[in-house]
Amino acid sequence: MDAQLRSAFAALIGEKNVLSEPRDTAAYTRDWRRQYSAAAECVLRPASTAQVAAVVALCAREGIAVVPQGGNTGLSGGSVPSGVRREAVLSLSRLNRIRSIDALNDTLTAEAGCVLAEVQQAADAAGRLFALSLAAEGSCQIGGNLSTNAGGVNVLRYGNAREQVLGLEVVLPDGRVWNGLRALRKDNTGYDLKQLFLGAEGTLGVITAAVLKLHPKPAAQATAWIGLASPAHAVELLAHLRAQLEERVSAFELVSRRCLEAVLAHDRAVRDPLPRAHAWYVLAQFDLALAPETLAAAPQVEDAVLASSSAQSQALWRIRETIPEAQFANVKHDVSVPVSRVPDLIERADAALQSTFPGAPIYAFGHIGDGNIHYNVGDEKLLARREEVNRVVYGIVAALGGSISAEHGVGQMKREAIRHHKDALEIELMRTVKRALDPQDLMNPGKVL
Repeated sequence: MDAQLRSAFAALIGEKNVLSEPRDTAAYTRDWRRQYSAAAECVLRPASTAQVAAVVALCAREGIAVVPQGGNTGLSGGSVPSGVRREAVLSLSRLNRIRSIDALNDTLTAEAGCVLAEVQQAADAAGRLFALSLAAEGSCQIGGNLSTNAGGVNVLRYGNAREQVLGLEVVLPDGRVWNGLRALRKDNTGYDLKQLFLGAEGTLGVITAAVLKLHPKPAAQATAWIGLASPAHAVELLAHLRAQLEERVSAFELVSRRCLEAVLAHDRAVRDPLPRAHAWYVLAQFDLALAPETLAAAPQVEDAVLASSSAQSQALWRIRETIPEAQFANVKHDVSVPVSRVPDLIERADAALQSTFPGAPIYAFGHIGDGNIHYNVGDEKLLARREEVNRVVYGIVAALGGSISAEHGVGQMKREAIRHHKDALEIELMRTVKRALDPQDLMNPGKVL
């Protein structure tokens, strides 16, 4: 980066917040999975919406593309440079203030750089619940969560990230600021513009703050680890429990025996919760005090343990949260199908992959309550054949009326694949929106489209 441009950025955000040396930028230019990496002109670290706007306006004048970045915990290569042109990483980590909490309106206004766990803690301190929860919550940031429409374990009851938002503040590609920070549950005055930016992965603008929905804290909770014979039994059990408990089933996570064994090998502090092995398990969370008889009476349940303390509940959730680390290097899929078709997805994909890649281990787990399965295949050696594996899995997902990206986003990883799995008119409409808001293709180029 030439000295004049560096000085211009430094005048806006301070010299120490303009990073250009490789030793300083390395952590910002490679993704968490170490699958994607490209050089950036610089890394810019503004501390306010006004500074973000000034930096984006300068980038627009200089023809430098902007790569918005939160905690850089993304799993599809969407938060790092793609190398397609001159790019600057825009780190939102210094925009980390909780601006306000309105407990009577059940809202919290947070800046994009707030770590998700800190938003949860702020809500808890106000006697409320912020429902978004996922394994990376100790490091991911709310702006990234909203830009990817993150899911997590509570989607079953509370919905995806976009359903946790009432209003947004967004810096547009030319540096103008749209102030849509409305804390309203009813506002029928035209297009719901915030929905354009939620899930857009920073390709239409930079989310700098959001008005988030809060919920009453459950008076009681229960956590259960349940042994089952099959995914079909898990789907049947979910229907059985929801018929009895309705919306108080807040999380329902499917875990294969292979996934549990990977966790046991990876983390020696983890213990198998049940005395004998089962082919499949469900980790379920209930927003009430659950009687053990409720599970024992369900015909699908082979065995189950109900956490008797907060520590035991945390130990059960530790199993689920460790699965991504325990099988880190393989061909990963974040797919969704109708809940009723999850057993078909797993059965068909297992059979097709074992026929094509005999002996390849399969790690299936995830949010069966909303049809989102993380279906991961093989080991590091199979990564070279990723496209072959993807064709098999994506073909089955399409046949079942599903989606090839449920909660991780498109990023760079699935940019080409969505062209084959989305209707041509959908792609055309997406491109029309992109051209209208970002005609110079300055916002996160090489992602999504």
